[in-house]
Amino acid sequence: MSLSGVTLAFDLDGTLVDTAPDLIGTLNVMLGERDLPHVPLASARHLVGRGARVMLEHGFQEAGAEFSHQEAPALLDQFIDLYLARIAQESRPFEGVVETLDHFAGEGANLVVVTNKLTRLSAALLDALDLTHRFAFVAGPDVVSARKPSGAHLREAVLTAGGDPARCLMVGDSAPDVACARALGAPVVLVGFGYTETAAEELGADAVISAFDELPAVVADLVVMRGT
Repeated sequence: MSLSGVTLAFDLDGTLVDTAPDLIGTLNVMLGERDLPHVPLASARHLVGRGARVMLEHGFQEAGAEFSHQEAPALLDQFIDLYLARIAQESRPFEGVVETLDHFAGEGANLVVVTNKLTRLSAALLDALDLTHRFAFVAGPDVVSARKPSGAHLREAVLTAGGDPARCLMVGDSAPDVACARALGAPVVLVGFGYTETAAEELGADAVISAFDELPAVVADLVVMRGT
């Protein structure tokens, strides 16, 4: 079916790209510099997706160290510099992402990224993975008036990309993605393999997928059902 006039908004970390290895890797570099134990990747994926400051704070706590809020700005600057240097060292699109994005483009959909990752970090990651050209706009929290879970983040991203907020659909992996879509009255699909402490099935999305190749059929159904 044609998706002309429909804007599909995608979260980035945990939805389009598995960024946990590089994010946790950067955290562990900082912990190692302070003679603190590393946080195992397998037990730290829940730290990803809530912003670098939150990840640093919880990461230091899990390593048994006190997080100094006075030092937070300097720690955040160091984290960003280290992370940029390894932005896609291990990060990769989830299986089926590229093919699915190309399918939606072929159907005439307008594609945007709506992420709480800083825009310059998001752009660097998408550039490194050759994904940038597939999106009309990349909206980190620094280029909109409010970040997810606010519906303003989604609304402003869609408008900036030339889309209609009344004809959009959000694809994400966590509660803020659901909340921002609901605030706008938009349908929302969650991936079941992302970064969320609460199971995706419990977050109130219209649908949960276990693989990206399931998304086109789900989107088609929601567009028909909602008249999106």
